[in-house]
Amino acid sequence: MGNTCHTLRDEIENGILTGEFAPGERLDETQLATRFGVSRTPIREALMQLSAIGLIEFRPRRGAVVADYGPKYVFEMFEVMAELEGMAGAAAARRHTQEDKDIILSAHAQCREAAENEDPDAYYYENEAFHHAIYAASQNSFLNEQCALLHRRLRPYRRLQLRVRNRMKASLLEHEAIVTGILSGDADATRASLLAHVKVQGDRFSDLVASLEEARIKR
Repeated sequence: MGNTCHTLRDEIENGILTGEFAPGERLDETQLATRFGVSRTPIREALMQLSAIGLIEFRPRRGAVVADYGPKYVFEMFEVMAELEGMAGAAAARRHTQEDKDIILSAHAQCREAAENEDPDAYYYENEAFHHAIYAASQNSFLNEQCALLHRRLRPYRRLQLRVRNRMKASLLEHEAIVTGILSGDADATRASLLAHVKVQGDRFSDLVASLEEARIKR
């Protein structure tokens, strides 16, 4: 059921982020099960996972409801994420071990493979491993924890922005600069690269939402 739930979560998540499921809308388990041709059990699990990252809320007598987060709130999260990642990257540049280096390089290679295959969803999950490797390399368990928590909240937005044209290739180039900064021990350069990398993700997500909204208006 793991893969089924994973796919369902991503599909429902996409529907929320693109406006197919509107803020405040109730997500009926039975209707979703019929739509996706599955039982209610994986639907319920997918909704629980989306609740854990704040995309939906469970309300008394209403069940699962799409959370009402406006674009401004999402952009604010990206701003904070950029600062946290910049801090983690700077610390990783100063403190990374040989094991950290190997893990970061391996994750970067997997990102490159996904980008070459033009697979945005695969790239996202490899990208997630890449960023978590940097958090771990900071050798600061509290910072690692906080980065991971906010990364989880932003996961849907970071995944969807990769569908913007040429975003994967640009992201990979940004990773190159980050890796170079960490391995050379240049904390300032690494911090600057990660700040720019995360902030542009928020911009690209905004571009995608605007294009989807324009497409809906034209229909």
